[in-house]
Amino acid sequence: MTTTATASARTAGVPDGGTVVRALVALKLRLLRNGLRRSPGRTAVYVVGGVVGLAFAAGIALALALLNGRFAGSGDAGVMLLGVLTLGWAALPLFLFSSDESADPTRLTMLPLRPGPLLRGSLLAALIGPGPVVSLVLVTGAALSGADGAASAAAAVVGVPLAVFCLVTLSRAVAAGNARMLSSRRGKDFAIFGGLLFALLAQAANVGSQSVFGRPGQHLDLSPLAPIASVLRWIPPIGAADAARTAGEGRYGLALLQLASAGALLALLLHWWRASLQELMVTADSSTLEVARGVRGTGGWRLLPDGRVGAAMQRHLRYAWREPRAKAAVFTSIGMTVVICLLSVVQGWPSVYLLAMTGMFLGLQMLNLFGMDGSAFWMVAATLLTPADARDELRGRAYAVLSYAVPVTLVLGLLLASVTGDWAGLPSAVGLALALLGCGVALGATLSVLAPYTMPADGNPMRNAAPGQGGLLLVNQFGSMVGVAVLALPVGGYLAWALLSDGPTWPLLPLGPLYGALVAVLGVRFAARRLLERAPEILAKAVER
Repeated sequence: MTTTATASARTAGVPDGGTVVRALVALKLRLLRNGLRRSPGRTAVYVVGGVVGLAFAAGIALALALLNGRFAGSGDAGVMLLGVLTLGWAALPLFLFSSDESADPTRLTMLPLRPGPLLRGSLLAALIGPGPVVSLVLVTGAALSGADGAASAAAAVVGVPLAVFCLVTLSRAVAAGNARMLSSRRGKDFAIFGGLLFALLAQAANVGSQSVFGRPGQHLDLSPLAPIASVLRWIPPIGAADAARTAGEGRYGLALLQLASAGALLALLLHWWRASLQELMVTADSSTLEVARGVRGTGGWRLLPDGRVGAAMQRHLRYAWREPRAKAAVFTSIGMTVVICLLSVVQGWPSVYLLAMTGMFLGLQMLNLFGMDGSAFWMVAATLLTPADARDELRGRAYAVLSYAVPVTLVLGLLLASVTGDWAGLPSAVGLALALLGCGVALGATLSVLAPYTMPADGNPMRNAAPGQGGLLLVNQFGSMVGVAVLALPVGGYLAWALLSDGPTWPLLPLGPLYGALVAVLGVRFAARRLLERAPEILAKAVER
């Protein structure tokens, strides 16, 4: 009697498994519905994006199905597509973890849930959305690319759903196994660098595909895919869909082995996922158990100027290093330049003057200076008493941007000159880049005061503006690039004249930085005068969430 009463007391507050599964599925549906309710524009983008994505996936699946019987190696093309899908499902949670609330199991750690029902409900909820549907279409097309006969159809009926289950489970198992790391600041930093690496790999794959398939208009040759596909089809998620091709060739034992290995992988992934959920629900976060440390020394900050300029400079540099959105903006600017430069070298149109993009992109890091402060901007606004205070505040932030923008520009300039061999054009390219950098600083400071916008409160590095601030974001981003190009017309015009008429370009090395510095000083002074007038309005934008 006592044992029964104790067991009942222990389970009194724990819901049964079916209730948990239904609640998690309903929660995923509600998250999707509430996300679409934020604005009509968001709903339209989601619907149009889903329809376009599904149509694109259907087109790829149809193309793979049509390849079957017409080109040798059509099954190898399907295997390559499955390899890309597997890599994407495994890697994207590491980059987009914070943008999907349903993928974060740490939000449920305080609830009295058992790992089993939580696992089943999370798996069913993960199957809801456009991603699994698009993957189902693509996996079906990959299976059809090598199918032949009734045996292939039977293998595909089992293998296609099994492959989709493996992909979704792989994604959620990776997310759960790294949940605490990905939800931390270092995890968001990893997402930033991972996203840049993903962009570089995508460009490398684009260049590689052109070398394998040839350019548009050439005959399609799938034979180079055979060595890679022969290895990839042994990976279980890929082999589950490739079992249709194997069964169509009459190798029924190998097809059963491919399906069995995929089933074994699914069981292992579910076990890993369950163990990760168990650990998250019974183990405290190590960050909450650390002993408080003493205040660190000033270190390298001693090199900064004294007074308000140094304080503003230090604050901005800390944001650039510790705030994921600020770090994402800085490294994305550098990454975009590096990717474009690499593409120019690979595709045969390298130029040292691509360095100008570095100056423009890094100079525009001055945009929306006060949005990153959030509600803490009131401390800045409360001390802006004179025009000198406003100038020092903006000067400190401009110096912070220049402290990393100038060295990066010079290093990339040397790399571009060494790759292209155009050492004679390096001085003028550096001068143009520094002129654009100064113009970007001036325009960024001005737009930060005249057109500030609210940053989202969740710290997601993939979101640059709060809901309803899209118009101001477009004004800042596109208007600033056009404005910088207009401000730098004197320098760009002289360079164009010198290149067309074989005139000297070396004067841009001293004149470009001087022009950029003059424009930056004038822009900061103008923005400082308006900052005193608009500080309350900027504060209202900064605290709005």
